[in-house]
Amino acid sequence: MDKFYIKGGLKLDGEAEVYSAKNAVLALLAASILTDEQVVIHKCPKINDVYSMTKILQSLGCVVEWQNDSIVINSSQADKHEIPQKYGQEIRSSIFMLGSILARFKKAKAVFPGGCDIGLRPIDLHIKGLKELNVEVKEQGANVFCNGENARGKKIHLDFPSVGATENIMLASTTIKGKTTICNAAKEPEIVCLQDMLNKMGAKVSGAGTSIIEIEGVKKLHGVEFVPISDRIVAGTYIIAAAMTKGRVYLKNCRPNDLCALTSKLNGVACDILSSNDSILVKGYEKPQSIMTIETSPYPGFPTDLQAQALALQTVSQGTSVVVENIFETRFKHVGELAKMGAQIVVKDRYAIVRGVPALYGCDVYSHDLRGGAALVLAGLVAQGYTTVHNVRHIDRGYFKLEEALASLGANVKRIQ
Repeated sequence: MDKFYIKGGLKLDGEAEVYSAKNAVLALLAASILTDEQVVIHKCPKINDVYSMTKILQSLGCVVEWQNDSIVINSSQADKHEIPQKYGQEIRSSIFMLGSILARFKKAKAVFPGGCDIGLRPIDLHIKGLKELNVEVKEQGANVFCNGENARGKKIHLDFPSVGATENIMLASTTIKGKTTICNAAKEPEIVCLQDMLNKMGAKVSGAGTSIIEIEGVKKLHGVEFVPISDRIVAGTYIIAAAMTKGRVYLKNCRPNDLCALTSKLNGVACDILSSNDSILVKGYEKPQSIMTIETSPYPGFPTDLQAQALALQTVSQGTSVVVENIFETRFKHVGELAKMGAQIVVKDRYAIVRGVPALYGCDVYSHDLRGGAALVLAGLVAQGYTTVHNVRHIDRGYFKLEEALASLGANVKRIQ
């Protein structure tokens, strides 16, 4: 398995461009099967999760082609409604296909999805929402069978503003009769991005970005060319990396308003942050101070996907910080690896108390999930000596050639096979 070999102690300095958001692109790929006309999604990152989703589309009969950084999907010959187990269990977002396959074929079969081991992440909200649309759902072992022949629009209330459930219900509702209203919907920017592409395809979706989304079913959707939003989690990772290394990084093609939960915590405490419409300049402090409390919550709260990276920053900041993980119950697996590097962290249930230390020390550490792996890379950037991060396949799921991006900013990071 590939690993990263990092020599720490170098400040990041330079420019980086943020590519399209993984979590947006995956939902857009799922939406592509809603039409039998050509769909082109531009500026897609060539990362493992995107490749996994394109394999699912191909297994359904779609023709998928990369043209530079654009993905061209032709679903006119798609004739299958089953997500193969080997692909479905590779990636959590495979479950998004359930709603879009239902909308296209009126029936669907899926497996309980895979992805990072960061908690239970049940799909009960997805299933409950589909049932309320009058979809017949049967669960047998690891499989989910759906019959949407009698599906119709309805008012649905989500017990939790789940991004995946919100997107699945949106996709399933695009071509069924009647009006669907999702209450307590997720508000993430990726939800708005999905709405924008669906509407460009001829759907009638409104309210994305608020707690109430309405979908008026239409008979048919058409092809589209679309550019997704940039990846706020990748941008946030670079911001934290600049702060940790006491560096200076200018980020292009990003959306500062999507990052307020992070930048409001860091600005004036760990770094200076200057923003424009589509760029961010980060200047790290020589002596970053700890953030008193970091508590994850659904958007616009602090994103769980930046918790591990922010926690890594606290290990080398002056003072004590309390990190609270409210979304996933086992998302502190990076803590044990940071402790190997000399970090002082105590975990109790969903709380991590972090006391900053003068220095971390390089050693062998192991990535257990995507964002935790990124946090270990950031720790390696500031650690004394050399750090080897194993299991970087997790990191490759969400970051495109992270080692090259960091090296372009002055870091000493190499991929070893």
